[in-house]
Amino acid sequence: MYQERLKLYDNIVSKCERFTRKGKTMPHTAANGYMFSLLNKAGEIGFRFDKATQEKYIKQFSSTHYTSYNAIMKGYVLIPETMHSDVDLLVDYLNESYDYVMRLPSK
Repeated sequence: MYQERLKLYDNIVSKCERFTRKGKTMPHTAANGYMFSLLNKAGEIGFRFDKATQEKYIKQFSSTHYTSYNAIMKGYVLIPETMHSDVDLLVDYLNESYDYVMRLPSK
């Protein structure tokens, strides 16, 4: 299952022209000094958003906060399996996540 999710994650990221995937053991994207998407060891995908957007998407996606290494990742939304088949939609959400971290102060 992890390998299938890694392929999905790589496919989503490859369709985004402004950034690339990083990390060999913990696949993620980062920009402006902030990570904004992750694939954890359970094969779960999380995208980072501002607090208001995070709360909105948790309700809209019938989802929850994203967890990695048994820690709740502040600002991240778990992308539910029900959305995995709509890669174009996930690309839009990942680009939105990128736009969010680019508005934050540089680290």
